Amino acid sequence: MKRIATLTITLVFTTLSFSQVPDNTDSRAEINKKIARDFYNDLWFNNNTDKYAKYVAEEYVVHDIGDRKGVTEPAVEQKNIADFFWENGRFKGKIDFQVAEGDLVATRWTASFDADTFLGKMALETKDPISIINVFRIKDGKIVEFWNHRHDIDTPQTMKFTFKGFLFGLVIAMIPTFMVVRLKRKLKAVLSKN
Repeated sequence: MKRIATLTITLVFTTLSFSQVPDNTDSRAEINKKIARDFYNDLWFNNNTDKYAKYVAEEYVVHDIGDRKGVTEPAVEQKNIADFFWENGRFKGKIDFQVAEGDLVATRWTASFDADTFLGKMALETKDPISIINVFRIKDGKIVEFWNHRHDIDTPQTMKFTFKGFLFGLVIAMIPTFMVVRLKRKLKAVLSKN
């Protein structure tokens, strides 16, 4: 009986000690989340864009809004994009939360941009923060694929682009109007001579 009790206690402690060993998948997910966090901290929350190669593979695939879907880019492109923002103002952001599974890390973060240049004020500045969700696929400690989803439809950014589109459309519509007015004057001048 004493031997069975000892065996049972040994079995319980062995089971408990093995259950404390971290699953390799979970530790890989945590490492990948840290890579993503450090990427944001260096390139977007601080102006340490020269560290881009620490996080991004030599080439990566991007799935972005607009025409940039399934495009292969060199790693330096992430530095160039971040530098463009930093050259035109100050970027602020914070990570709201991260979820990782396997080689994928999804990060929801909130960003705002205070522009210092005319270009920055016209194209980049945000009065209200914008929520962004990025999903990275990480392989061998580097970002190899990047999905970008911005949620600026709920912000005044949408109205700014709507207004810009309206002005652009108005300019285009004015061209035929000016041509018609000009032709009408020419026609009146020709008819008045006859």
